[in-house]
Amino acid sequence: MHLSTSDFDFSTAQMTRALELAERGRGLVEPNPMVGCVIVDDQGQIVGEGFHAQFGAAHAEVEALKVAGRRACGATMVVTLEPCCHHGKTPPCTKAIIHAGVKRVIAAMRDPFSRAAGVGLAELQAAGIEVAVGLLEAQSRELNAPYLKLIETGQPWIIAKWAMTLDGKLATQCGDSQWISSHASRAIVHALRGRVDAIIVGRGTALADDPLLTARPAGPRVATRVIVDTHASLSSDSQLVRTARDVPLLIAVAGTAPDVDQERLRRAGCEVLVVDGFDSASRLNSLFAELGRRLLTNVLVEGGAKLLGSLFDLRAIDEVHVFIAPKIAGGEQAPSPVAGVGIKRMSEAMRLVDPQVTTVGGDVYVCGRVVR
Repeated sequence: MHLSTSDFDFSTAQMTRALELAERGRGLVEPNPMVGCVIVDDQGQIVGEGFHAQFGAAHAEVEALKVAGRRACGATMVVTLEPCCHHGKTPPCTKAIIHAGVKRVIAAMRDPFSRAAGVGLAELQAAGIEVAVGLLEAQSRELNAPYLKLIETGQPWIIAKWAMTLDGKLATQCGDSQWISSHASRAIVHALRGRVDAIIVGRGTALADDPLLTARPAGPRVATRVIVDTHASLSSDSQLVRTARDVPLLIAVAGTAPDVDQERLRRAGCEVLVVDGFDSASRLNSLFAELGRRLLTNVLVEGGAKLLGSLFDLRAIDEVHVFIAPKIAGGEQAPSPVAGVGIKRMSEAMRLVDPQVTTVGGDVYVCGRVVR
């Protein structure tokens, strides 16, 4: 179905509103997609709005239909994603839409999930409902990029974060890094931690900083803490291991890691995951594949330089958050944020799409998604 010019202009405004509603589910609905819905009567008045607010809770369409009530009959539904047609945590949205007597459905995009993938739209059409697809699709895809990556590749969305000095140092030449960034910047990091499914650091960072890797204050999600520790050498006295029974801790080790150390960590309450691969790159791919199988959607990688360098070389980073403090550390041996092999030509550099640059607590905060 094609929209007329007047319909297109009006529906664009309603889809923009639906996208705004969908955003409210960020950090609450994963591994489901964020979805927003607006229902408009034949007079052009909004009679119902809704969004998917919590994993396992009612979907956006059902919430909007609940608000609209009998006014949904003969109305137009504007929704950011194809309505589901299968039983999951909740009943099919398509059944509710048909039962309510909705006349037309305008969806931003088809759902690539195998049990949907156009089937929901076909079911609506078979029931005599007019269907249009593609309005603000680019914006919808951007909103749900982590969900789409998980569905299409089986791997989570990788968010890289680091704080550095003005001269690009992660720490002094002696390894001191507390604190490079401001309290306000660290608050943003804690907010990030509170909405992701996992937080990853390398064993070197775990040793140098002895972090907890928790969100303070707590956010909507409790992230699994993941340590990339080839030899299973993380100390039993570390804060991470000592809190393993309170907050999930996964230690990703190589097959060559000593059995005695693997068992030591397991006895302390850690999950020890032996990842396949003969080098760090292949083991990281195996780790991400496993996290994807567990339906972990957003993963925050906080360093160190070796781990971030491996991700850079793999071109595995999807999103970047960098805090640049107005400090100069100096020192040839002071570490920089991203190690690895690196590039030969500047034309191969990783670039961000429309990065946001703001000032936070005196730091320069740069964030954005990576150009694909």
